[in-house]
Amino acid sequence: MLFSSMVFLWIFFPFVIAGNALLGLLPCSSEEKRIRRKNCFLLVCSIFFYAWGGVWYVLIMLGVIVLNFWGALLLSGSGGRSRRGFLAVIILLNILLLFFFKYFNMLIAMVETVMAVSQGGLEGSFWECFFSLEGTGALQMPRIALPIGISFFIFQAMSYVVDVYRGAPPEKSLLDFALYVSLFPQLIAGPIVQYNDIAGQLRVRSESGEDFLYGVRRFVHGLGKKVLIANTLGSVADQIWALETTHVGAGTAWLGMISYTFQIYYDFSGYSDMAIGIGRMLGFRLKENFAYPYTAMSVREFWRRWHISLSSWFRSYVYIPLGGSRQGLAVTCRNLFIVFLLTGIWHGANYTFLAWGLFYAVLLILERLFLGRLLDRNPMKLLNRIYTLSCVMIGWVFFRSNSILAAVEYVGQLFGMGEARYSALSFLNMQVLLALLLGAVGAGFVQRRFRGVSRLYDNFVFQMAILAVSILCLVAGTYNPFIYFQF
Repeated sequence: MLFSSMVFLWIFFPFVIAGNALLGLLPCSSEEKRIRRKNCFLLVCSIFFYAWGGVWYVLIMLGVIVLNFWGALLLSGSGGRSRRGFLAVIILLNILLLFFFKYFNMLIAMVETVMAVSQGGLEGSFWECFFSLEGTGALQMPRIALPIGISFFIFQAMSYVVDVYRGAPPEKSLLDFALYVSLFPQLIAGPIVQYNDIAGQLRVRSESGEDFLYGVRRFVHGLGKKVLIANTLGSVADQIWALETTHVGAGTAWLGMISYTFQIYYDFSGYSDMAIGIGRMLGFRLKENFAYPYTAMSVREFWRRWHISLSSWFRSYVYIPLGGSRQGLAVTCRNLFIVFLLTGIWHGANYTFLAWGLFYAVLLILERLFLGRLLDRNPMKLLNRIYTLSCVMIGWVFFRSNSILAAVEYVGQLFGMGEARYSALSFLNMQVLLALLLGAVGAGFVQRRFRGVSRLYDNFVFQMAILAVSILCLVAGTYNPFIYFQF
């Protein structure tokens, strides 16, 4: 179920808000029991929310909840080698489950391609077939459907188990743990919530009129980002990426790259804004997931501002356990390479995501070796921003492309290496131009320089205007899916 769907906006969410408020007003012998009653209600609503996309997927999520809940209890009651063994088994089961649903199709396609080469029955070049991941169908294996948001809730569950291994007290209530994993605002596309950040709120939380109004404003802001900017520019990006890459031309290629750069930011940050807003209306305080990443003056700073919850997860559970930056430059570079290799793999079963992760690994290692010092000393900070944004946009080309070969061809088009058969002007209209303007204005450059601009977002008339226009666009059937649902 999409936050930006009519079913959610007019039926599901009003029901949840009304039910949560009513449970808060009904007589209860203690505040603890009142919160418990609300938790039960929110858990049922969250399961229904997830089941909307496929009933069988709920069984997978419930299996992850049970595995990690009981696994953590076993960890807390064991010691020594058996404790490390329990942790290894639980983590391995989580990873195997994620691998099966996310990477099984990719593995089968690779095997089929290699089989076709050995049997001399491959049509087209080997690399083209290998990187396309289409396979040949020789094994006649059914394709595995990817459960929505599986990477997010498995990472949350694993972080809890690791925290218990490190000494955190295990959750004794299956209800509270199930709500932690399945809470619908952040279930599908994050932010990834670490258990220690929300454990107290599962037992004690307050809801005020001020928090509710803040949540409404934040939700409307996110809805506007998604519907008015991301959907409009996403349609342009899709049209351009559907063209024959070798004939796109430089102007059209730049328009497609810029459109996707804005689309993925406003799509994902818009979802995070809506999730944070919904959480605040229900009494939960979820952490920020974006901090104007396109204003960064280095790739390292970009990753401190982009998808903050994922970066924090890898820092806490991979980078620091590997030694972080405490064991010399060589180990630090190795750790950065591993983290961003895993970041690319986490995003999906395609070589493009792997290349995207390795691209950032190389950039971050270069900044650690010498480039970071040059950027810090550079008096012309505008050049830092141009460098960073250029790297980020090139990275998005690989992230968006269907294959590495297509991505390389697209990058070549950016620099005029090909025949231009399409005009960028054919994709532009007033709606697209307005979306590009709003995208540029809202990316953070104005907000970080003029702090008072953010007060405009709190204006009631401004918020209602965003809400009204967004709903009109949704009624008209605007392009709508969230990008990060595929992860």
